[in-house]
Amino acid sequence: MPSFTCDLSQTPRPFDHFWEHTVGSGRAPLALRSDWQVQMQKCHSELDFRHVRFHDLLSDSMGTLVCQEEKLIYSFFNADQIMDFLLSIGMRPFVELSFMPEALASGSETVFRYQANITPPKDYKRWATLIHKLTRHWVERYGLDEVSQWFFETWNEPNLKAFWTGTRSDYFKLYRHTAEAIKSVDASLKVGGPATAQAAWIDSFLEYCERHRLPVDFVTTHYYPTDAFSKNKTETEKKLANAPRDVMRAQAEKVKGQARDLPIYFTEWNISSDPHHSLHDEPFAAAYAIHILMSICGLVQGYSFWTFSDIFDENYFPSVPFHGGFGLLNLHSIPKPIYRAFQILYELGNKQITVNGQHETVEVWVIQKENQLTLLSVNHALPGHSISTEQVEILVSKSPEPQESYIQRIDEEHANPRRAWLEMGSPEYLHVLDVERLQAASQLQKEPQSYSWAEGNMELHFDLPPQSVAAITFEFEQQAFKKIAERNTI
Repeated sequence: MPSFTCDLSQTPRPFDHFWEHTVGSGRAPLALRSDWQVQMQKCHSELDFRHVRFHDLLSDSMGTLVCQEEKLIYSFFNADQIMDFLLSIGMRPFVELSFMPEALASGSETVFRYQANITPPKDYKRWATLIHKLTRHWVERYGLDEVSQWFFETWNEPNLKAFWTGTRSDYFKLYRHTAEAIKSVDASLKVGGPATAQAAWIDSFLEYCERHRLPVDFVTTHYYPTDAFSKNKTETEKKLANAPRDVMRAQAEKVKGQARDLPIYFTEWNISSDPHHSLHDEPFAAAYAIHILMSICGLVQGYSFWTFSDIFDENYFPSVPFHGGFGLLNLHSIPKPIYRAFQILYELGNKQITVNGQHETVEVWVIQKENQLTLLSVNHALPGHSISTEQVEILVSKSPEPQESYIQRIDEEHANPRRAWLEMGSPEYLHVLDVERLQAASQLQKEPQSYSWAEGNMELHFDLPPQSVAAITFEFEQQAFKKIAERNTI
C-alpha cells in the first residue's frame, strides 16, 4: 500500500502557477474565428491562462506584408483584430515572429498544409524594417505600458530543417536584426529566443548574444517527452516507453543550468508530439501532465501547453470529435480529461507543504489555499511499464478538524467524455443533444471523502486506478485554519 505523511506544522514553500503564464494555439489566422475566440475566453476564465502563442503571424495568410506591383505593402489590420480581442478578455500575446512573408523569402520551401515559408530573408534589413514597423505600430496603438508586458520570440524551432532552411548562423543573424529592431522602438520591450526544439542551441545562442552585445530578455525552447528517443517513425507509445519518467524535469534542469539566470519559458510542450493520438484525449494525459508540471516547480517562469484547442489545421482540419488532437478542448468545446487536470491545478492555492513517502507510480502533493487543504495525487506510468489500482494511505499531522471533505477524480469512469462518445458509437458529427451529453460526461464531480481525525491527526484511505488523478479537498473553520497560516507565514 502506498503510504504518505504530511506534517502541517512545517513551513510551506511558495507554489507558483507557472503553467498559467502562456498557452499555445496553432496559427494566427485561427484566432480570427469566432469558435476559437469562444474557447480562448473559456480557457482564460476557467484556467487563468494569461498569454497565448501561435505560429504564422507574418505569413501571407495574414497579409502582414505583401508585394503588389513591385511595391511592399504593410497591413497590420488582421494582426490588430487578434490583439484587440486578446486585450478585450484580459489576455496578452506571446508574439512568435514567424513565418517568412513571400515578399522577403529567399526560397520557396514551406511547412504544414497552409504552406508557411521557412526560408531566411533574402534581405535582413527589410526583415528588420518589418519588425520595427509592426512593433512601433503596436506601441502607438496600445501604448508602451501595455506592449512592454508582451513577449517577442524570434521564429519557431530553427534547429529543425522542417522549420528553418538556413544554418544556425543564419538564425543568429535573424535574431540580431530582430532584437535590434524591437529595441530601437523602445528598450523596455522584451525579446528572446532561440525558440528551439529539444532544448537545443541555448549555450551557443547566449554566447553569440554576449559576444555581439545583443539584448536577450528571456530564453525560450521546446521539449516533448517523445523527442529524441527514436531515429525511426515508431509509434508514440514506444517512444514514451523509452522516455525516462522524469525526462521533462531533466530537460528543465538542463536549460536552467544554461540560461545564465535569465527567465525561462518553454513555449511548447505536451504529453507527446504526435498531433493525432488517442492518448491526448484519455485520462493518461491528465495524470502525465500533472506529474510533469509538479516535477518542474521552481525551474521555469512559463510552461506553455501546446495547444488549448483542437481547432488546429497543421495537417488538415478534422471533423471527428475525439481524434487525438493536441487540444485541452475538442472541436465542440468539450473539455478533455487534461483540461480538467488544468482546472484542478488552477483551483489549488499558492503554498505547498512537503509530503514524505515514495512509490513507483503514485505521487502525492499537499497545497494550501486560504481555509482549504488539497491532497493532489496521481497514479501514472508510461506505456509498457507496470501499473495497477493502488490503495493509498495518507496521514496528516498537526491538523485542525475539517468541516467538510470531498474528492474529485479523473479516470476511466470520471471526467472522461471520450468514453461516453465511444459508447454513443463514435459519431463523426454531433447533434446539440450529443454535445450536451458529452459536456456532462466531462464534468468534475465532488464526491464525499471519508477520513478519521483524532487529536490533530487525520488519516484517510482511497483507491487510485491506473492513469488517474484524485484531488481530495478539506475545508476548515476559518479561525482554526488561520492559526496554521499565521504559524507558517512565508
